[in-house]
Amino acid sequence: MNEKTQKLLSVLKLQPVVPVLIVEDAKSAVPLARALVEGGLKAIEITLRTPAALDAIRAVAQEVEGAVTGAGTILNALHYEDAVEAGAQFIVSPGATGELLDVADDHEASFLPGAATPSEIMGLLEEGYEVMKFFPAEQAGGAAYLKALSSPFAGTLFCPTGGISLKNAKDYLSLPNVVCIGGSWVAPKDLVAAGDWAGITQLAREAFELRG
Repeated sequence: MNEKTQKLLSVLKLQPVVPVLIVEDAKSAVPLARALVEGGLKAIEITLRTPAALDAIRAVAQEVEGAVTGAGTILNALHYEDAVEAGAQFIVSPGATGELLDVADDHEASFLPGAATPSEIMGLLEEGYEVMKFFPAEQAGGAAYLKALSSPFAGTLFCPTGGISLKNAKDYLSLPNVVCIGGSWVAPKDLVAAGDWAGITQLAREAFELRG
């Protein structure tokens, strides 16, 4: 296992659930991240799906003690470089391209590339990646599909994301090839809009305790 893989695992093993956030207003990013960290969820993925995302990453990286700030929905080299410049310590993509793999080699930030088929997994293994995002998890076949991958791809670990909630989280976390899961349910839009940070901390605690 190479140094970058070990570094990535040290982040993913901090907690059973990595919050996957779509931040509409950068001003909410810091109190939101603080609420998640207080609930035990230190590694936080802020997706590049809104104009506020990079400012949110920058604010959390600079102002939230204990947070390990990540950037998600990274689709190209420019996204990758912008996220790293903003302070992202780990980078997550729904897939993997040659361009992304090349830029990942040039940066210290850990990279979690996405894969959903045996061929995609094999391609990433050839590139030296042993830890991958499985996306979209439920739509691609769910926990049963991922379990079926554990035998031919023994030693490969996944962070499944997409369609996962509190109801089915343990179906994934019980699998031997799952290191953690990604989920957005710990930061619902209504609680964020209301500034109910205590409510989000409670959801984060429930998620943190899932591993049991």
